[in-house]
Amino acid sequence: MLKRLRDIREDRDLKQKNIAYVLGISIQQYQLYESGKRELPVRHLKTLCKFYHVSSDYILELTNDPEPK
Repeated sequence: MLKRLRDIREDRDLKQKNIAYVLGISIQQYQLYESGKRELPVRHLKTLCKFYHVSSDYILELTNDPEPK
């Protein structure tokens, strides 16, 4: 999941601070999610799915199909 979070963000030319703002958290907190030092809460996973228009399975690396079903 960590690589996928970073890849999705970078593919959209976004900075960590942009995603932290979307989630309403600090940049440092978001960096902990991307680095794997802290687990991403479900509420943030839902927000990222809506923001990126991808499925949770895609973010969680359970599928390579980004389309929500």
